[in-house]
Amino acid sequence: MLRIEVLTIFPGLFDAFLRESMVGIAIRRGVVEIAVHDLRQWTEDRHRSVDDAPYGGGPGMVMKPGPLVAAIDSLAGPKGVERTARVVLLSPQGRRLDQPRLAGLLEREPLVLVCGRYEGVDQRVIDLAVDEEISVGDYVLSGGEVPAMVLIEGMVRLVPGVLGNPESVGTESFRRGLLEGPHYTRPPQFGGLSVPKVLCSGDHAAVDRWRAQQALEFTRRRRPDLLESKSHEDES
Repeated sequence: MLRIEVLTIFPGLFDAFLRESMVGIAIRRGVVEIAVHDLRQWTEDRHRSVDDAPYGGGPGMVMKPGPLVAAIDSLAGPKGVERTARVVLLSPQGRRLDQPRLAGLLEREPLVLVCGRYEGVDQRVIDLAVDEEISVGDYVLSGGEVPAMVLIEGMVRLVPGVLGNPESVGTESFRRGLLEGPHYTRPPQFGGLSVPKVLCSGDHAAVDRWRAQQALEFTRRRRPDLLESKSHEDES
């Protein structure tokens, strides 16, 4: 069973996400267990404050180390060999998330996902309590909640038995270092455009060859960097 704990100051953001669609189905089937925790439970002042002004001045606020480290230690244990879960901070400074990283995290679960806010978290939290930082792309969001949802959905769909058709995982984009090619469904004619004849031919070998060629062409036009990465891997 995949087990994930989420640490956030906005737990309500996860309510619908964890009820609906594939993630909700996986939870109800009992193959995934996800718990969301309000960071403010680990505050000690009457205002339940989790942030403060940055040393050195500047705009924005910084998440305080006290509540975060206390919460992480409570959920995963102190950093070190005895820790019971891998702690991941969703951060623009982290390693960019990709499909191999999702598969790797699945092998290292259970996870504690820490959702930052404001200008970021106190560096001492990272030094003392975080095992890994992950970014979902080179852009800035208001917090780590949406990136945490991205990571959760990407991992959940890799859990055996979650997808209706297990072959979907093996043929989708990034699985073999390529994008998927185009898809078509009924009707055969729409807006003056036709479905490629090979897809209606009943020749499964020809369809497989066509899809492989289209995947290569799609990748070459839209994400040539994937082909470069694949070439480097093959050489090594």
